[in-house]
Amino acid sequence: MPKASAPSAGQLLQFVREGQARTRRDLMELTGLARSTVAQRVDQLVRHGYLREEGVDISTGGRRPSVLKIDEGSAVVLAADLGATHARVAVVNLVGRTLAETTGQTVITEGPEKVLGWVTTQFHVLLEECGRSLAEVCGVGIGLPLPVDVRTGRSIQTPLAPGWDEYDIPADLAGHFPGPILLDNDANVMALGEYTAAGPDSPPLLLVKVGTGIGAGIVEGGRVLRGVGGAAGEIGHVRLRGYDDVLCACGSHGCLAAVAGGAALARRLSALEPSVHDVSDVVRLAMAGHPDAVRLTREAGRALGEVLAMVVSVVNPGVLIISGALARTGEHLVGEVREVAFQGVQYRSTRGLRIGEGRLGPRAGVVGAASMVVDRVFSTDVVDARIAAAEPLPGTD
Repeated sequence: MPKASAPSAGQLLQFVREGQARTRRDLMELTGLARSTVAQRVDQLVRHGYLREEGVDISTGGRRPSVLKIDEGSAVVLAADLGATHARVAVVNLVGRTLAETTGQTVITEGPEKVLGWVTTQFHVLLEECGRSLAEVCGVGIGLPLPVDVRTGRSIQTPLAPGWDEYDIPADLAGHFPGPILLDNDANVMALGEYTAAGPDSPPLLLVKVGTGIGAGIVEGGRVLRGVGGAAGEIGHVRLRGYDDVLCACGSHGCLAAVAGGAALARRLSALEPSVHDVSDVVRLAMAGHPDAVRLTREAGRALGEVLAMVVSVVNPGVLIISGALARTGEHLVGEVREVAFQGVQYRSTRGLRIGEGRLGPRAGVVGAASMVVDRVFSTDVVDARIAAAEPLPGTD
């Protein structure tokens, strides 16, 4: 049996990131490495911009040791959360603190050139705003309201977003920004953001975004469940019985999104209230107690709850987060989902389950997008390769 290789610098970094080690002595005890070997690898991580040493830890005898921390200031990440009609972009440091952020109105159906052009412009504006340079960028993360092949970064063909079919988004952005350019479906990215905010001990998490359409993301152990074809979480196109006369934008009839999505509710409510144009108007009226807006929102919650009862039975999450624009109607939507889901699932599947809104609200997407990049940049293989090539993180002197 071959002898296991000694932990590399990249592996030592993971111990610090995960909170298992705070000092060089901790690393020695965890790995069994000699003091000189730990010192050499920690020095490499410090020199390449991954770690810094500050303060002193409690002494167990002798000189008090320095505390190892992620060098949050050595580089920045660019993150964007794109919805069907909105966008949020941010500059984030390596421990997830937002340095600058803005929101804007974008329409995904206007095509990738216009939408990504706006995102590119905003990234440059935000970098200047927070006093960071392009040379300090270590990667870009983006959540999109359409299916994405995460291996290639290309959008997958969908009738819901003409012009995006097989569009090479990384190639578009690579001419503007350094580092890896990572993309995923917006619900997956939001779920990862909420999981990141909850911490590494979070139970399996299911997030459902109910905005213009409906989608879901599932995260367990820090990993997004994508399925064989990347379609895990595509609950918006589950077909409901009794709605065969409801046409969905995808071309099918009776899809959950066509029954309970924000765009569908806005269309139905506009026939009763001419001031309604989109999902934001549905939310506004529902929160004001408009009887038709409240009724339609509650009906949507019940339809969504029926589908989620089945999903909860399969996934058995510890947390079910209802997010997106319609989640802002509070108990009108979330309360109905909670009631139907708990009624429709066996106790074993709901024991310990929390159903509600997330911690991050509309910021979940940019937090998740940034987390995707940081996880890639700090992965063991990438760190060891950069150290071997003597390539420090961007922004490291």
